[in-house]
Amino acid sequence: MVTTQPRRRRADAQRSIDAILTAARGVLGEQPDAGMEDIAAAAGVTRQTVYAHFPSRDALLAALVEVAAAEYVALLDNAGLDTAPPADALAAFLGAGWRFLDRFPLLLSPAAGLPRPGNDPHDVVPPRLERLIVRGQDTGEFDAALPAAWLAAAILGLLHTAAAEVTAGRVTADEAERLCLESALRLCRQP
Repeated sequence: MVTTQPRRRRADAQRSIDAILTAARGVLGEQPDAGMEDIAAAAGVTRQTVYAHFPSRDALLAALVEVAAAEYVALLDNAGLDTAPPADALAAFLGAGWRFLDRFPLLLSPAAGLPRPGNDPHDVVPPRLERLIVRGQDTGEFDAALPAAWLAAAILGLLHTAAAEVTAGRVTADEAERLCLESALRLCRQP
């Protein structure tokens, strides 16, 4: 019976952590400057519980960014980037990015001052996209005249620009996703 008690506490603690991170994702996505009390209320826990798991707002933001980075990498892992036809894989790559940003809108807020995660997607995403482009160039589906690294950087730039346009309210997320895909395919396809 003694061994059951600590396990239960750990499970309860993990549920609290999950609830806090989920609440933080939603609350901070709508109000990047929301406080710990707002997050605690949304999570259905006390402010003391939040501080027991995350000693500061910065610690909570760092944990949230780590969760977001892991989710993004998992989305890319499941997108079939190495197996789908290159144009379909490119669409899946961009779709994963839009699903990710929809789930973590806080990442679009320049005022959030978010830390870089240890498993930063900026380190793993460009090589994956470049590999996809090289595969498309090898099959003749994508233009081989431009370096794959250049095309990958241009597509990531398109994604960041599209996200900024959504944040500024100049286009909807659906419009930005469509425009970004169309633009990326025009960059990569044979002239």
